[in-house]
Amino acid sequence: MPPWYKDGLRFGCTGCGACCSDHDDHVYVYLTRTDVEAISRYLELSPSAFFEQYCRRDDGLIVLKNQQPQCVFLRSNRCVIYPVRPKQCSTWPFWTENLNSDTFWHRRIAPHCPGIGRGERHSLEEILKSAQEREQWYFS
Repeated sequence: MPPWYKDGLRFGCTGCGACCSDHDDHVYVYLTRTDVEAISRYLELSPSAFFEQYCRRDDGLIVLKNQQPQCVFLRSNRCVIYPVRPKQCSTWPFWTENLNSDTFWHRRIAPHCPGIGRGERHSLEEILKSAQEREQWYFS
């Protein structure tokens, strides 16, 4: 049976920064060592200095020390590390858990993201690729 989004979904980032703010379900930004290396290079810090200043460990995972209610790298509703943002961020909103049902997508995700339902239509293939990239990254 094809997924409910078989005809694709419209999404266009509005640059509002809402996805980078705490709205109960999305509090943590997880990083891989690759993310740490890329971001530290971008910020011209050593990986250890970046880790000490911006990260912590949570059950063995690397997590950004966010300044509730938003990501530490969100300034004036803009991501200051956008070119090297973590995979978790670059694959938003096409996460497997967001795609479980059209009800979840429209009632839980859309109210926090004005880009849902706007912009270009992403094909089923694009959506699945993005979700798979995040899953591989997240569970690697």
